Amino acid sequence: MNIHEHQAKAVLREFGAPLVEGYPAFTIEEAMAAAKKLPGPIRVVKAQIHAGGRGKGGGVKIAKSLEEVETYANEILGMQLITPQTDAAGKKVSRIFIEAGADIADEFYLSMLVDRASSRVAFVVSTEGGMDIEAVAEETPEKIHTFDVDPATGIMPHHGRALARALNLTGAAAKQAGKLAGILYKAFVTKDMSLLEINPLVLTGAGDLVCLDAKVSFDENALYRHPDIAALRDETEEDPKELEAGKHDLSYIALDGEIGCMVNGAGLAMSTMDIIKLYGSSPANFLDVGGGATKEKVTAAFKIITSDPNVKGILVNIFGGIMRCDVIAEGVIAAVKEVGLQVPLVVRLEGTNVKRGKEIIETSGLDVISADDLDDAAQKIVAAVKGVK
Repeated sequence: MNIHEHQAKAVLREFGAPLVEGYPAFTIEEAMAAAKKLPGPIRVVKAQIHAGGRGKGGGVKIAKSLEEVETYANEILGMQLITPQTDAAGKKVSRIFIEAGADIADEFYLSMLVDRASSRVAFVVSTEGGMDIEAVAEETPEKIHTFDVDPATGIMPHHGRALARALNLTGAAAKQAGKLAGILYKAFVTKDMSLLEINPLVLTGAGDLVCLDAKVSFDENALYRHPDIAALRDETEEDPKELEAGKHDLSYIALDGEIGCMVNGAGLAMSTMDIIKLYGSSPANFLDVGGGATKEKVTAAFKIITSDPNVKGILVNIFGGIMRCDVIAEGVIAAVKEVGLQVPLVVRLEGTNVKRGKEIIETSGLDVISADDLDDAAQKIVAAVKGVK
């Protein structure tokens, strides 16, 4: 689960992270009230959306007066902000963050994530702060340093020294780096974060380290332990289809292709998506209905797929083990009768109760294309979408 920058900073502040003062605002009046609380004369007006690269899209402005705060707040609030991390339509800005200016002497990059290879929390740091870390990794990989933390010992002094060395910090700044490493690790583990990114982490003219930005994601499987974090969820930033899928305990991720997929099992779902690409099209979603799906769950899944205007064809690919083919067939037929069928539909069933499942499809009177295996199913749905006879 993602949260906004101002929320991330509020979480980090609980653990003692060094931050500049700032306040969220949902209206121009709130923005001006926030600006007046800050010392000035420099204040920063930041769009709050769940995407990086806000500055490149015009979503971050440096105001040198209260008048400029009002001007920029008017420009940013309500704008459709397009960044390198949004789609072509961008995201509507419904809230902004008014923050005090900082005297920046140097900028660094710092992030923490769960390293699957080592099963540990890893630090990723670089002296190239304020830049796209992907570009740094590609062009100058030697400027990126990583180290992980053994969960048996937790954060240790040598981790702080490693952070300071990677950022070329000495003296008082190096000591601050050691303290910061401990603060961030404690926040990461305590709150079950999956990602913590500070870009940039800055060294001020006075020699202080400050987290000037913060991007935080949490492990959704652990949210039951953190009702305070769950309450920060902004559903307006999420895909409505994914939200609806969550209500029905469906594993759904929207993609930008044209063939909707309904599959049981993550591995089979990935294979289905791959073979669709192999035959010249692209999947519109990842959707795993799971092994214990009911007729109602399958119906909900079908509705979610058909609600995507980009879907030009649907492939249902079920291997019945725990999941029975007749249940899938009943759910598909019920959904088609309820929402209608405006695009080609290919159904491939195999496994438990497959004969009964196929009978249900064949006697439904609906225009459904039957397939014998995955290869046959993929070829048929791609051909149907492309209008090939």
